[in-house]
Amino acid sequence: MTATTRSSGLDVARGLAILGTFATNVWLFTHPDGLLGTLLEPAAGGTAEALAQALPLGKSLALLSLLFGVGLELQRRSVQRRGGDWNRVHRVRALVLLCEATLHFLLVAEFDVLMGYAVAALVAGPVLLGADRRRRRFVVVLLSTHALALAALTALLATAAAGTGGGALHTPYATGSAWDLVLFRVQNLVVFRAEPVGLLLLTTASFLLGAGLVRAGLLEREGGRRLRHRLIALGAVGVLAEAVLLVAGGAHAVLLTRYGSAVLVGLGLLGLVVQVQGGRDRPRWLGRRLAEVGRAALSCYVLQNVLASALCYGWGLGLAATVPDSHRAALTAGTYLVVAAAVVAVAHLLARTGRRGPLEALSTRAQRALLTPRGRVPVAARGTAPVALADRSRRAQAGHTPVSVPSSSTRPANSSESSSGS
Repeated sequence: MTATTRSSGLDVARGLAILGTFATNVWLFTHPDGLLGTLLEPAAGGTAEALAQALPLGKSLALLSLLFGVGLELQRRSVQRRGGDWNRVHRVRALVLLCEATLHFLLVAEFDVLMGYAVAALVAGPVLLGADRRRRRFVVVLLSTHALALAALTALLATAAAGTGGGALHTPYATGSAWDLVLFRVQNLVVFRAEPVGLLLLTTASFLLGAGLVRAGLLEREGGRRLRHRLIALGAVGVLAEAVLLVAGGAHAVLLTRYGSAVLVGLGLLGLVVQVQGGRDRPRWLGRRLAEVGRAALSCYVLQNVLASALCYGWGLGLAATVPDSHRAALTAGTYLVVAAAVVAVAHLLARTGRRGPLEALSTRAQRALLTPRGRVPVAARGTAPVALADRSRRAQAGHTPVSVPSSSTRPANSSESSSGS
């Protein structure tokens, strides 16, 4: 599998994950009481609406987490190949992401996952420098602990469900201003950040799983074929397990599917996308559009949430409060199609003009500023920077070697290794 094909396959998978997460989150925007209303009230449309909400639940997030781990491993290889300090680089990248995620949480979406990703990256980064056996043991411990906690929480919720009573919700989504929503998120910080904290073990394990898949040959055309087929088989097992859980456990099985079987489905999706795209010299129309979204994943993730907020919240058009509950499914479908089309169009425009996503560019600048000591240049840029040219000039004046301007080809061009894992 060539570097271009590999990068394209990962970009397609990342674009699929970004638009897939919105298929889950869009229901939170179209509910008049937002996230809290979605959690505390059943689907107004009955079985059909409940099924539409359950189908994408957790799968895209699992895929996105695995891809983040793939990106971490590719970044580690790139940094170490250039002689850089991986521990320092990954800490800076994680802290920059944490700052961006905090702003996204406060200003846009209380269900932001990037804060949890930043913390998990800080934990997973050093583990990637150790032996594979150590990494695998760590993953087993993390997943085992997560499974036990998930089973206990599911049992607790099942026994407590009969005694819960509903009260009137008072949230600012329908009538409040954007600032009211910021204050609401701060006031309910513990509630809104409970999921990322509870998923820290699973997220870290997913990062390490993604990195381990790269080391096992996921991206190799022939050597990774058997591995990809196994992942696809695991995905099929995950789909079957989810169907059984939903039929047997009903509403109480949602936690088991969202944070359990969805991981298997995410592994299957990763293997399937890489397998399909690896067999093509050039993606088809849909693959190209998804790849464009994947290359600007962070910008597209934030953009889709901003657009949905403007359509549904009270500070914007306020559609969530004005459309009757009986038409919420139609509103949700329409919102998804409009926002997804806009995101794909923006990503395509960025690709046509040769520009990176604005948040990707901002992240890179912030990372370079933090990683570059004043008066020096990063390791990756040495030999092409003004400092190196000045040094060559001094040596030339001393009668040593002539000054030559290095070509741009000396800079690394593997986009799959330098791209963000998020």
